Amino acid sequence: MKTLMAEVNISEGRNQELIDAVKQVLMEKGDMTLIDMNSDKDHNRTVFTYLGEPEDVLEATKRLAAKAIELIDMTKHNGSHPRNGAVDVVPFIPVRDVTTEEALVIARKFGEFVGSLGVPVYYYEEAATKPERQNLVNIRKGQYEALPEKMTKEEWKPDEGPFKFVPKSGATVTGVRFPLVAFNVNLMTEDMEIGKKIVKAVRGATGGYQCVRAIALPISEKKMVQVSMNLINYQKTPIHRVFETIKSEAAAHGVGVSDCELVGPVPLMALEEVLRFYLRVHNFSMEQIY
Repeated sequence: MKTLMAEVNISEGRNQELIDAVKQVLMEKGDMTLIDMNSDKDHNRTVFTYLGEPEDVLEATKRLAAKAIELIDMTKHNGSHPRNGAVDVVPFIPVRDVTTEEALVIARKFGEFVGSLGVPVYYYEEAATKPERQNLVNIRKGQYEALPEKMTKEEWKPDEGPFKFVPKSGATVTGVRFPLVAFNVNLMTEDMEIGKKIVKAVRGATGGYQCVRAIALPISEKKMVQVSMNLINYQKTPIHRVFETIKSEAAAHGVGVSDCELVGPVPLMALEEVLRFYLRVHNFSMEQIY
């Protein structure tokens, strides 16, 4: 059976009634397998991760997006996580017997749908129409607050939807990408400057690991700073390597690591090197897992 995964990020992590309403429309047909639903109050963001037949995933994602766009008002949104819009980013990830080209068709159909709702849409990663739009960080630079000015510049003309600032909904980014690992490390400090220095050491854009995107975020409820990361290719940059670097950099500043978070689903193969490294089982094979 062909299987496609969607990992939809919406800009609401506090209003449980709204989150439940979005979940209800997503699951109403009974054709989606919900792998994970993660809401974060500090980030003010919820990530829905689900999979199914490609066309079913498309229709379910349309329902989810329409409801989120209806209910979320970005003029009232605040949170520690970068964001551009109510339905912020929607990656489609081929899982089983789905080619990148097939997934791109789904992503573009979805982009056209959101554009038809009056929301500007940008394509990224494999779906990018311009080299400078391949990286989500570039598209989201300045976040929602920068959109009014961006929408006056021809280089920021959306791929779908209106070429104007839409205050209530902001903008949506969608595309097709390799399975990433959303990995957060919580530091036992409230000093954001330390967090920023550690981010600089691991982030590809500042001389760290090529396949790591990272930001430092305040986690006020825990009185900690979080190094929030996307590992965009766990084969090139494994989880344990990034974690050990963060531990080392934190120790250099006299700071310990409290705990870590894996947000959403994690490819089983991404954990293979973690087992090998920490358990020293160098002859381990994934075929041993049942």
